[in-house]
Amino acid sequence: MLSEKEKNEIETELKQYEHKRAACVEALKIMQHSRGWVSDDGIHDLAGILGMTPDELDGVATFYSLIFRKPVGRHVILICNTISCWVMGYNQVLRSLNERLGIGLGDTSADGRFTLLPVPCLGACDQAPAMMIDNELYGDLTPEKMDEILGKYSWERD
Repeated sequence: MLSEKEKNEIETELKQYEHKRAACVEALKIMQHSRGWVSDDGIHDLAGILGMTPDELDGVATFYSLIFRKPVGRHVILICNTISCWVMGYNQVLRSLNERLGIGLGDTSADGRFTLLPVPCLGACDQAPAMMIDNELYGDLTPEKMDEILGKYSWERD
């Protein structure tokens, strides 16, 4: 069931579009922002509002790599895995993250703090290798920079 806040935000978004289904990505983002991810029940509830079938909306949700269809950690780390980042040290940065967090790609740390996901491009080739934590971009990464960056999301914070 959608919360009143979600309904209000989605209704506001719908006013900007001639056709309700055109707002589907923004509506999914509203739901995700509120809940942290988009559940099957959420897809079903939202599809009705948008005049779509749940399968149609799920197709949109699973197409976009930034719509999370399963629970994620408090902080989502998106690591760019395009050719520019590969050439500039992606493997070493990924290995450092794997060791520091104790997780692989697609996993969430045992404490629920971090989820590590690959992303096809962050648009930061001039800063390769790059990653984004929540909405903050980090570039020119090295394994040595990982402690400093992850320290901003320290274990004691929240």
